Amino acid sequence: MRGRTERRAGEVTMARFCACLAAEPGRARDQLASMGLPVRDGAPALALIEDEPGYATGPFGAYGRTAVGEVPLHNRPVLFAALAAAGSPAPPDCPDGELLLRCWVRLGTAGILAAEGMFALAVREDDHLVLIRDQMGARTLFYARAGDCWAASTSLRALRRWPALGTGLDLAAVRSFLTFAYLPGEETLLRGVREVLPGRCLRLAADGSVKEEHYWEPAERLAADARDGEGRSGESYALRLRELLEEATAMRLPGAEAVGVLLSGGVDSSLVTALAAKLHSHPVHTYSISFGAELPNELGYSGLVAAHCGTRHRVLSVSGDAVAARLAEVAALLDSPVGDPLTVPNLMLAEAVAGDGLGVVLNGEGGDPVFGGPKNLPMLVNEMHRRQLPGGEAEDARETAYLRSYRKCFTDLPDLLTPGVLDALATAPAPQRFVTPYLRPAPRDGRMDHLLNQLLHCNLRTKGAHHILTKVERLTSSQSVQGRSPLFDRRVVDHAFATPPRWKLNGAVEKWVLKEAVRDLLPDTVVDRPKSGMRVPVQQWLGGPLRELAGDLLLGREARARGLFRQDTVRAWMRGEGALLPRQGGKLWLVLTLELWLRAYDIS
Repeated sequence: MRGRTERRAGEVTMARFCACLAAEPGRARDQLASMGLPVRDGAPALALIEDEPGYATGPFGAYGRTAVGEVPLHNRPVLFAALAAAGSPAPPDCPDGELLLRCWVRLGTAGILAAEGMFALAVREDDHLVLIRDQMGARTLFYARAGDCWAASTSLRALRRWPALGTGLDLAAVRSFLTFAYLPGEETLLRGVREVLPGRCLRLAADGSVKEEHYWEPAERLAADARDGEGRSGESYALRLRELLEEATAMRLPGAEAVGVLLSGGVDSSLVTALAAKLHSHPVHTYSISFGAELPNELGYSGLVAAHCGTRHRVLSVSGDAVAARLAEVAALLDSPVGDPLTVPNLMLAEAVAGDGLGVVLNGEGGDPVFGGPKNLPMLVNEMHRRQLPGGEAEDARETAYLRSYRKCFTDLPDLLTPGVLDALATAPAPQRFVTPYLRPAPRDGRMDHLLNQLLHCNLRTKGAHHILTKVERLTSSQSVQGRSPLFDRRVVDHAFATPPRWKLNGAVEKWVLKEAVRDLLPDTVVDRPKSGMRVPVQQWLGGPLRELAGDLLLGREARARGLFRQDTVRAWMRGEGALLPRQGGKLWLVLTLELWLRAYDIS
């Protein structure tokens, strides 16, 4: 385990990485230098970006290959054993990045698939640059081509600085963001810059060609008798899940130091807290958020779990004034905007964890997208009645219903975007394309046949990889803390898709198999409680401490000159008219988040 102890010893430098490839090596080094990055004469064009918070190391080499990467691994002994079995033992003090490189060179994608961790790796091989991203998307990697050269980086800001790219705003990505509240696939808001998708190896050739390999993708692998409604009991799936949860949590605990857990009081974060308390031999610190005693909260549940598990518990108060003061700072930390009102509170939690001297914090992220959280029921009901609904016979009716279920700005786009933007988007691919591969999968081995699994697959590959894990990584890294998510463990996910859907959604009980797996660890009042979610007082913030900021930003000269949004619609939303959600004001929040991000990246 790599934790704060090692960083104190100076073994890990907080940095991102960048790599370039061109037919002429000198040209690749010139492009890297044009971004202000150091490069050695005669060496491959691979470099660290030392002014950005991340876990990049390198360049390092093995077997004639050179690489840079952000590579915290959780199962080093397994990888050492695999290399030894292949006749290529690795040095016992081999750093994580070099160990993964050795696995790639000697074992290929099988070696990458065996790695449990959070990684992005760029490998220079002959006249190719190989980009590898972890299975779940816990690390992010971008790439672009300009001036007959490839550039790849874990920092979008670095690519923004690349003079040859000369990029601008991608309007299709703007529409995607307003639809999802994040960017759900390979798009970025910078035109011409793409994101490597999770579970992929991308081989970029110096001649400009690209070859992509899917080395892991979730697949529905149900036993034949389970498809007929027979087969193993639900309890047997819960028992196996419990084993996997314990292994996933144990391998993410830091070595000989305390650990933090972000504890909302829901089942997912509570079970991670209970497992950490059971398995860790050092103190467990838990952290919860309060938005004020006058607002609905889950502090009773989180306090109950903390007392039950014997953790050192802190409740962090987050005021609307603090959010207003720091929203721009948070927007600048993210490579792509995230329209989640919890971003500032998440940053403040990471600061609290770092302030307590901890280097690793666990979270309960992943329970809903993997095991069937509450947002799937409306889609299942919709599917039952789809053909009786207006537009229900349309070819993309399921995808459209899914986008509407997000309750973001998808249905408001004709009223929100200016006519010029709408005209420019008229021929652009529709955002339904991001969910079609999951909601209507093509025939192949392991495809998802059950609608619930299709929905979970979609949630995992869109919101999980491009919102949840991205947000966790960027905000915790900014405080030199590693955020780790046991419920996103690959083997846990594989087990979820090998579990019959009726044991995930058992009658009206959501995440049934997950709850049964940990029932003995938690009070029944926590396991059986209804899902309420974090009640973020967005509407109150926008009507109070954020009102002046939102008005200045969204109705000011810079926003008007950019010409994305109709001013009359924004004014109506600010007056509380129109399509605002009754509880959150989430749509106006998206527009504000996007405006702050565009300013942070200086995009006009």
